[in-house]
Amino acid sequence: TYELDQPFFVLATRNPIEQEGTYPLPEAQLDRFMFSLRLDYPSFSEEMQIVKRTTSNTSVQINEVLDKKHIIEYQELTREVAVPESVLNYAVKLVTMSRPKSDLAPSFVKEYMSWGAGPRASQNIILAAKTRALSQGRYNVSDEDIQSLAIPVLRHRIVHNYASEAEGITTDDLINKLLVTAH
Repeated sequence: TYELDQPFFVLATRNPIEQEGTYPLPEAQLDRFMFSLRLDYPSFSEEMQIVKRTTSNTSVQINEVLDKKHIIEYQELTREVAVPESVLNYAVKLVTMSRPKSDLAPSFVKEYMSWGAGPRASQNIILAAKTRALSQGRYNVSDEDIQSLAIPVLRHRIVHNYASEAEGITTDDLINKLLVTAH
């Protein structure tokens, strides 16, 4: 074991086009990531800037925005944001309903999902919602925070089956349906 200083976090990228010859992360390792974000191609003007910056001798000045001490303070402050019981119930119900063997699972989950999200998803959606609330100047979490973060928090934790693939139903579609059903 090698102890790392706080704050510690990992960012990872993967390109869905370049899967051949690579080994996808197992579900247990994917579950350790708080979010799975999908980024589209840059706009024409953004790509122009990317090309200019990366193909010239011009160096970009990067300025520190937050130091280590302030990052840790913000992390601690985030954990103090209040979560009403009804919002906590909504978040945990949403995650629990994603599990095909759960008593709370709706029929479409049993039909289209092989595996649902575990308890770490509930923890992460609440922490992410606290962060969102704080970033918007609020000190309590709302249902809207849960709804806005459900897809990036859950999409890499839910495994849909061949039936959903055959019908063109994506994981994001299933999460959107869960959001409506859980509410």
